[in-house]
Amino acid sequence: MRLGATYVFIVFIILLFVSVIASRFSHKPIGRSVVFLNLALMIPVVGNLIIIISRTQNYSTLGYYTYFIGMDISVFALFRFTLDYCNINLKNPRWPEFTLYALIAGDVIQFILNPFFHQAFSTEMLMVDKSAYYRIIPFLGQTCHRIICYGIFFVILTIFIYKWIKVPKIYSEKYSIIMIAILVAGGVEAYYILSRKPIDIAMIGLAIMGLLVYYFAIVYRPVRLLDRMLASVVSDMPEALYFFDKSGQCIWANGPGCFMGGVKEGEYDNVKDNLQALFGEIEFSNPEWSNNVEIGEGDDTRYYNLDTRPVTDTNDNLSGMLLNIHDSTESQREFMKQMYNSTHDSLTGLYAREYLNECIDKRLKSDKKHTHLILYVNISNFNIINDVFGNQFGDLTLKTIAENIKKNAQKNAIYGKISTHTFGLLVRKDLFDEGRLEEALSNFTIKDNNLEHHIVIHIGIYEAAPDDESDVDLMFESARLATSKLNEDSVEHIVYYDDMLRDEIVYDQLISNQLQDAIKEKQMRPYLQPIVNNDGTLVGAEALVRWIHPDDGYLSPAAFIPVFEKNGLIAEVDKYMWRCACEILTDWASRGIDAFISVNISPKDFYFLDVVKEIRFLVEEFKIDPVKLRIEITESVMMSDSDDRLKIVDEFRKLGFIVEIDDFGSGYSSFNLLKDMPVDVLKIDMMFLKDSEKNPRSNTIIQNIINMSEDLGIVSLTEGVETFEQYQKLAGMGCKLFQGYYFSKPVPVEDFEKDWFRRRAGNEV
Repeated sequence: MRLGATYVFIVFIILLFVSVIASRFSHKPIGRSVVFLNLALMIPVVGNLIIIISRTQNYSTLGYYTYFIGMDISVFALFRFTLDYCNINLKNPRWPEFTLYALIAGDVIQFILNPFFHQAFSTEMLMVDKSAYYRIIPFLGQTCHRIICYGIFFVILTIFIYKWIKVPKIYSEKYSIIMIAILVAGGVEAYYILSRKPIDIAMIGLAIMGLLVYYFAIVYRPVRLLDRMLASVVSDMPEALYFFDKSGQCIWANGPGCFMGGVKEGEYDNVKDNLQALFGEIEFSNPEWSNNVEIGEGDDTRYYNLDTRPVTDTNDNLSGMLLNIHDSTESQREFMKQMYNSTHDSLTGLYAREYLNECIDKRLKSDKKHTHLILYVNISNFNIINDVFGNQFGDLTLKTIAENIKKNAQKNAIYGKISTHTFGLLVRKDLFDEGRLEEALSNFTIKDNNLEHHIVIHIGIYEAAPDDESDVDLMFESARLATSKLNEDSVEHIVYYDDMLRDEIVYDQLISNQLQDAIKEKQMRPYLQPIVNNDGTLVGAEALVRWIHPDDGYLSPAAFIPVFEKNGLIAEVDKYMWRCACEILTDWASRGIDAFISVNISPKDFYFLDVVKEIRFLVEEFKIDPVKLRIEITESVMMSDSDDRLKIVDEFRKLGFIVEIDDFGSGYSSFNLLKDMPVDVLKIDMMFLKDSEKNPRSNTIIQNIINMSEDLGIVSLTEGVETFEQYQKLAGMGCKLFQGYYFSKPVPVEDFEKDWFRRRAGNEV
């Protein structure tokens, strides 16, 4: 018996040591606790081995000391393992943990003191089968030892029971097995204590417990529970799942699969035929097959993904095939919605720019039989529409134009929204009806309840020949550039891009880019056209800009003024001319030249500048009399936003400026406006002078304008006087001031000054 027990104990010591080594190299966090526990369990097992093989009382007593102190260490290690394995945190408060440690430490100390005080135990010899064994005689210290160990043992067991109850079933197995092992080991140990047998076989239970701890903490996976859980999960999955054997016969389907296949659970004979009737041909013999199927039409369309995968046994032999049918309708609809949002404008529903370009590019590359037109559609002054009528009206404008494009575009046209207020189209040239489109644009109006506004739309067209390899963006840019040749007052709304237009645009951009240098280097110069009174006396001049280009020489105003008026740079030119006029007037004042200069204010100046503020600052800077700097505004400016313009004119007059209205009589409402117009000088449109020689009624109109202006206290000035006869006739009608080529064309400042002194000396006309 002694020899057999010795071999058994040695075997378990070796197994525990192997588990320690294996746990040491495990990557699991619990590995360190398992190492400590099984090392600790080896101590009481070794102690019992010493007791069994001892032939003398001293060796036997040494074995008991090793056994009892080893049990204290084992209980401590088991408690630490339990906390880690069961994820118990005793950091707050920690006094229960420290109390247990103190009890274990005290128990170890009392065993160390036992040789001196004999309070724990002693040994006695017992003969069994003619062999001497030594068993303990327990005293009070031994009783305390058992109370401490079993008390901690009970705490450990309670923790495992609590975790076993609380955790999900899939995890309970790893707690229940160790809990049973601890319970069995504790029961066997209790039996040994009560039976007082000479050989403590309970150590085998402790060793087995240690090995079970190693297995379940380091090695074990709950495969059966996982299989049951996975089977339950698969059965409850929303996808329809079918298992077919190697012959192609359905032998299992989950709930959704039975519903989709139109069969009851366990009755799978008709699954194959039903699925093929629903989804079409399915390759049941192919374990690696997939297909996407659409069922229904329009908004009722549903989308399914069908795929098969092989099922193999543990030897990797093909056992059958799993068919998975996934209803992807919602995800497909969401994907299509996202695709639509990424390729379409949210407000109008038209193609977005990138997608529009992509579609046009594909069409141009695929259709080489036809010539196509790229249309760039621009809403003129859209920002002003938003500012004046509000964003809601602006959005209505965009949606209305988009609806018109959808309704009236060619069936094979491609169209979309390019930017905030521009649209783009691709149409076939042979199907394009320019006249119909021009007519529609001339009367395009947006109505919103009582609000109605005429919308000006300009369309630039680029012709894309079949062999044209230009980028779509470049085509749209060319069409856009074409619209730059149109303005708000243009009768036409459609303009084509061609080489001549391209050259004009390049020229416009070139001189626009040179403007700042032209001003800085004084290439821009003021020319003065004399103004005389009815006595022939030179009293002033109108300042007109001229450009002496370093490369091109003298540039006609017609070559650059319209360009700058269109792009707004005319404001920079006018500011420069105002400053030049002030510099000239300052110089004249120092030299005794008593004359005024009229400066022009262009319509665009009112959009880009605070005109009154700019000119007032110049007058203050150069310290000149405002009367000497006359303000000349065209009648067309007064006709637009007349209330605001009249306020500006009134401000000028209050500051001491003389205000002139140029081209009076060119508008249809001139006389109606005159009654409210706070001006000092009327410049009669030279058109009347040309007509007066052919049409006597023009003389009557001129005479009445002069008489009416005199009655209103307004000075009349006629421009365009080219002959002495015209001058005499106008003077006889009572006109006060005159301007025209008869007196002088616009001349440099130096020539004007010479003429001033000459005329003053001779008083000649």
